[in-house]
Amino acid sequence: MNQIVLPSNVVGRGSCTLSSTNSEQGKPAVAIMLPTYCEAGNIRSLIRKIKSLKPDSLIVVIDDSSHDGTASIARSLQKKHNNILVFTRPAKLGLGTAITDGFKLILSLEDPPDYIITMDADYSHNPLTIPELLATAEKGYDLVIGSRYKKGSRIIGWHIIRWLISRVANFIASTMVGMRIRDCTSGFRCYSKNYVREVIGHLHSQTYEIQIETVKQAWTRGFKVKEIPMTFENRKRGKSKLTIAEFQGFLSYILKTKLPVKKGH
Repeated sequence: MNQIVLPSNVVGRGSCTLSSTNSEQGKPAVAIMLPTYCEAGNIRSLIRKIKSLKPDSLIVVIDDSSHDGTASIARSLQKKHNNILVFTRPAKLGLGTAITDGFKLILSLEDPPDYIITMDADYSHNPLTIPELLATAEKGYDLVIGSRYKKGSRIIGWHIIRWLISRVANFIASTMVGMRIRDCTSGFRCYSKNYVREVIGHLHSQTYEIQIETVKQAWTRGFKVKEIPMTFENRKRGKSKLTIAEFQGFLSYILKTKLPVKKGH
């Protein structure tokens, strides 16, 4: 295993190992980032499924010191699969910082992939959508969003109240951004390396508002954005970790942040 030297501005430096270097295996086609907290029941099968779909991908697990051994399971898989990166942060620090830390970590590699996919590790995001996200990005899009509200999408297992909250939040966010984006809050995405390099110093979200902040940055900087339909299933295993307080903080971010509309769109 090779120790990765993290950038000095990565939060919560901890255990971080890569099973093989890019030079040994060739440049990965895509990095797939999995922010995790207590996903021991999912992480093994999810990684295996991703490897079966994209065997040349780099899988990056950003774990917030899960007490159920999630990171240990991921490290055990490094012995069987090439190109798995595991970064354990010292505490539960929030989805926003997990994603930005993951971006910094991937960009710090000698030859980082051209695309980075983010997805939940609880099976609410179907790994079978990964090839479509990547194929769409390769057509020239810098941010491809797996949308719950695009025509052809499905949502399974949501209570009507949660659906309404999500729709209202997304309507407000898309209106303020000035984009015709139906799902600004989806976490199943593909980013281009060029986009991430340009915006990484401008991302400051701590939790779920990172999803709107990255859309805002893409729009105001003129990057190409595309939504594709997906099936979203509300946690096949376990229960949702999205609390009322996090929803309130997320909505507060939307209402307080002035999102300028880019001229010419």
